[in-house]
Amino acid sequence: MKRREVLVVLALGPALAPRFAHTQARASLPRIGILRFGSAPSGAGPDPARGFTQGLRELGYLEGQNILIERRYAEGRSDRLPALAAELVQLKVDLIFAGGSGPQGAARQATTTIPIVGVSGSDPVREGWAQSLAHPGGNVTGLTVTFPELTSKYLELLKQALPHVVRVAVLIAPADLPDARPVLLELEAGARRLGLQLQVLPVKGPGDIDAAFAAARQHQAQAIFAIATNVVATQRERIAALCASDRLASISEFPLLARAGFLLSYGADLDDLERRAIVYVDKILKGARPGDLAIERPAKFQLIVNLRTARMIGVQLPQSLLLRADEVIE
Repeated sequence: MKRREVLVVLALGPALAPRFAHTQARASLPRIGILRFGSAPSGAGPDPARGFTQGLRELGYLEGQNILIERRYAEGRSDRLPALAAELVQLKVDLIFAGGSGPQGAARQATTTIPIVGVSGSDPVREGWAQSLAHPGGNVTGLTVTFPELTSKYLELLKQALPHVVRVAVLIAPADLPDARPVLLELEAGARRLGLQLQVLPVKGPGDIDAAFAAARQHQAQAIFAIATNVVATQRERIAALCASDRLASISEFPLLARAGFLLSYGADLDDLERRAIVYVDKILKGARPGDLAIERPAKFQLIVNLRTARMIGVQLPQSLLLRADEVIE
C-alpha cells in the first residue's frame, strides 16, 4: 500500500470505528419476522399490531435498540403468504410471529427449524402440527382461539337478541380454516336445537363478499354469523356496512368486529392475545424451545353490543342482553 493510502486509512480510522461498531451491534441483535394477512397500518383505522407492540414494550424490547423487526403484509391476498414467509426464512430471522391461521400455515410450510409463534384460529392437534396443547413439539407454539364446542354460542346469542330470527347466513373462508368440519357440524347441531335455518356462504377472498351477500338476500337471510378468519377480520368495516345496508343482524368473534359496526361480538380480545404472545417470543429468544411451550387458549371472553348498529338496522335489543354485555357501544 502506498504511503498516501496508509495515511488516509489511519486518518479515517477513528471516524469509521463507531459506524463499524454500530453495524456489528445491529447484526448481533435478535431479529424477528412478522407475517400478516392484511395491509400495513395506514393510521386511518386501528393498528393491528397494537397488542404486539405493547407486549414488546412491556417486556423491555425497543425496536432498533435491542431487537430488529422485519414486517411482511400480504395485502389481503392469501396467495402472497408463501412467498413472504420464504422471504423471512431467507433473511434468517430468529423467530416468526404469524398473525392468523393463513400466515401461520405459510410459515409452517416455509420452515421446520425457525421458531414460530402464532395467534390463530387453527386446531393444532387436529391439524397434526402439535402433539398436544400442553407439549406441542416441533417449532410452533402460541395461542389458539379455536373452540368448536362454543360455535353454537353465537347462534344462541343471536336468538336471545332477536327471538324472531329464523334464517341465518354463515360467512366462512375455508382457506383460513384447514378443517372447517367441526365448526360446521357444531353449527348445524346448534341450528337444529334452536330451530334455525342455516345458509353457508364460502368466500375465498374479498372479491367474493358481494356475491355472498347477494346469495344471502336471495335466501332472505335475517342475520349473518361471520366466522372471524383473516378475510372477515380485514374486511370487517365493509361486511358491517353491507349488513347494515341489508338490515341484517350481525355477529362475530372478536371485539374489533363489534367496534367496526357488527351488532354483536363474543370472544377474546386480539390485542390482548398478541400482547400475551410476546411472552412466548421473549422465552424463545432467551433459549426456550417452542415445542416445550404449551399452546394457550384464552380464558376470558367478552360480549360487546353495538347499540348504534341496532338503531341503524331498526332493532331493539332486550335489556337482559345489555346487562350481560361487557361493553355497550352507544
